[in-house]
Amino acid sequence: MKHALPTLAVNGLLLGASLLALFPLAWMLSVSFMQTGAASTFPPPLWPVDPTLAHYRQLLAQGGIGRAFANSLGLAVAATLISTFFNTLAGYAFAKLNFAGRDRIFALLIAALVIPGQVAMLPLFLMLKGMGLVNTWAGVLVPGLAGIFGIFLVRQYARGIPNELLEAARMDGAGEFRTFFLVVLPVLKPVLVTLAVFAFLGSWNDFMWPLIVLTEGDMHTLPVALSSLSREHVQDSELMMAGAVITVLPVLVLFLALQRYYMQGLMMGSVKA
Repeated sequence: MKHALPTLAVNGLLLGASLLALFPLAWMLSVSFMQTGAASTFPPPLWPVDPTLAHYRQLLAQGGIGRAFANSLGLAVAATLISTFFNTLAGYAFAKLNFAGRDRIFALLIAALVIPGQVAMLPLFLMLKGMGLVNTWAGVLVPGLAGIFGIFLVRQYARGIPNELLEAARMDGAGEFRTFFLVVLPVLKPVLVTLAVFAFLGSWNDFMWPLIVLTEGDMHTLPVALSSLSREHVQDSELMMAGAVITVLPVLVLFLALQRYYMQGLMMGSVKA
């Protein structure tokens, strides 16, 4: 009984914190089904009295939200595949391949993590403009081709791969690329899922860079399109909440489907020496 009370107290605090964190999401979903203006009353209702799907139909019918959703999904999938591939190659190289200046280069990369991403936006935009990549899908994808955090995550995990396993593959006649694809990638599965989730979330939620690079309305991503819509319907809280639900739902489903691999890769990658 003496040990049960602290356990109950801790679990109660964790449950309360979880409910507090989930309440805004639950209320956002509830408001999206309310009639126009219902959420602006005082006190605001917790659930819809007369549920309606009118706001979702309005979003899909106007403002090119459906096209923006497809744009975001395509870019997020492409960014996930490309960045996962390059980050995995680089992380494995820093972990298991010996080359001149390896540790110094990696130290410089880690030091660059303290530099805010906004600092590099202007020079990066000028570089892309010089290459003619402004207002193109490639211009959106270039900054996410590889990331320092992704390289660090893969490196920490790959350092736990036994060198004997790699040497055995090489002695059997496998080259570096064959060793990587047939031996290393299956071992890296948990951290690859973690890296893919990070990449998808980063691309899906990115607002500033697509806003800067993409100038045509037909190419706008979902966050940019919803931002433009909010200026036209600033008082329509229910419509904005419906847009927020559409934005959150794909990443929530993705995380719930892959959370086991995500947490495994995150925790194991964090404890590698």
